[in-house]
Amino acid sequence: MRLKRPKGTKNAIEDSILLNYQVMKYAIIADIHGNLEALQAVLKDAKEQNVTHYACLGDVVGYGANPKECLQIVREMNIPCIKGNHDEYCSSGKDPEGFNDSAREAILWTRGQMSDDDLKWLRELKYLRIMANFTLVHATLDGPQRWGYIFDKLQAAASFIYQQTPVCFFGHTHVPLAFVRDSVVRGGTYSSFKAEGGKKYLLNVGSVGQSRDGVPKATYLVYDLTGAQFELRRLDYDISTTMDKIRKAGLPSRLADRLSEGH
Repeated sequence: MRLKRPKGTKNAIEDSILLNYQVMKYAIIADIHGNLEALQAVLKDAKEQNVTHYACLGDVVGYGANPKECLQIVREMNIPCIKGNHDEYCSSGKDPEGFNDSAREAILWTRGQMSDDDLKWLRELKYLRIMANFTLVHATLDGPQRWGYIFDKLQAAASFIYQQTPVCFFGHTHVPLAFVRDSVVRGGTYSSFKAEGGKKYLLNVGSVGQSRDGVPKATYLVYDLTGAQFELRRLDYDISTTMDKIRKAGLPSRLADRLSEGH
């Protein structure tokens, strides 16, 4: 389809602005968890997919050996980003109660890698953001700061009650799932699909840095707003280097081992 130039646009630069306005592709990333190699692979792929915009669903830090480097990249991108539970506990000084021993040790270690400015930036992140026609949240819409999980239709239904936009993206579980609400709530795994009018979608975009669904790859979602299309993308990255870094940092070996297992 050829775009028509509105009156008043006279040159190629203005045509380019018009095209960029009408063609919008978001890369939705979540749960980077200090995994620099995975983040670099995702950003390279997003560029190759002609992504025009980015958004981050939180947990930039925690678990991995490169929290500061990952945080620096996200900050320099100047993209919409919300707070994850690891971001909160790493930056707040709160006792990381409720975390397993490996996660707790990683949070305490990560705090020591951050500058005061890094910690301030993490602390000031919001729990939820509403964009043009979609919402960003790390955990759930019915209690974003309580860090609940969405694994099934009942849990999804509780968030749908509070969903004000046609689409909501979430992370936290590291398991990519899609839930749809029309007359009922349905859900399951997905790879790509097109949104239908009159329905609401609640999508987990998977994890960039620590897969937990048995697929040891860096995962993110491309949302083509122009075509109302969602595509889950899974990428190979240098897992062995990431694992070596975790061990050399003195972090629990379990955090390295699970990367190759995808759990």
